[in-house]
Amino acid sequence: MPLLVARGWTVGTAESLTGGLVCAALTSVPGSSDTVRGAVVAYATDVKAELLGVDRRRLSEVGPVDALVAAQMALGVRRLLGTDVGLATTGVAGPGPSDGVPAGTVHVAVSGPWGPEPTTRALTLSGDREAVRSSSVVAVLDLLAEALTASP
Repeated sequence: MPLLVARGWTVGTAESLTGGLVCAALTSVPGSSDTVRGAVVAYATDVKAELLGVDRRRLSEVGPVDALVAAQMALGVRRLLGTDVGLATTGVAGPGPSDGVPAGTVHVAVSGPWGPEPTTRALTLSGDREAVRSSSVVAVLDLLAEALTASP
């Protein structure tokens, strides 16, 4: 968060399996109101398409648990909320598989002014539902920190 504040950049989150936990983590930091613009909890596939602009064909062909879907969610939340940085999470928290995708399969993404393409990371997480969700929050925030540190 300090790097976002230092640059005067705003952030928004597009969350599926984390259900708002990423935004909650960001807003737990004092002074976050200067940086955090908001969040979209796009739990349903049609919300990902309609609100965030995720490609419907992609969703139909591969489903919502996909790196490109996460990237499009991150881009979509930037557009929707008018932020400099967009974060996204999509995956299966469990307890069991969803549409043949095993629990713990997660994709996170970060999009920002440092480049045209979002950075994504595929994760295979273990533990119960809450552990997968918590680990997803940590993973997307770590990806944000890496992107901010590497950008000029």
